[in-house]
Amino acid sequence: MDIDFVFKIAAIGIIVAVLNQLLIRSGREEQAMMTTLAGLIVVLMMIINQISVLFDTIKSIFNL
Repeated sequence: MDIDFVFKIAAIGIIVAVLNQLLIRSGREEQAMMTTLAGLIVVLMMIINQISVLFDTIKSIFNL
């Protein structure tokens, strides 16, 4: 895992947090919740891809 990956996740978290606060302050709680869920799904998809790479590496190391 590269340090750029961690920075990407942190950037997504910061953007989602700012958008969430802006939407809540403007009275759009539903859109704020959807923005938070979308950010969570994007990060989870990124992590799932990295876990897949990890399992492929483990399989190749142990010749499974």
